[in-house]
Amino acid sequence: MYPTRNLLMASLLAVLAAPAALADEHKPPPGAMALSMLLTKLEQQGYQPIIEATLVDEHWEIEAYKTGEKRELEVDPNTGEVLSDEAAD
Repeated sequence: MYPTRNLLMASLLAVLAAPAALADEHKPPPGAMALSMLLTKLEQQGYQPIIEATLVDEHWEIEAYKTGEKRELEVDPNTGEVLSDEAAD
């Protein structure tokens, strides 16, 4: 139904299957939302398609499109709140 979303989820599952040492470097903070819930929340706000999600310094860096424009987001992993939204280069 959502081929892009399914591809993104498959990619994220591959990242999560990385060696434990690598996974510990990018561990979500306690109380973080499930990534699938966070992505759904962003999609409901008009960020579609979401093309990349990376955990950096205990926040998600998300690349997505909104109204046809590529955006770079910083998202709080606990609340799903968009902390910054900038046009991508």
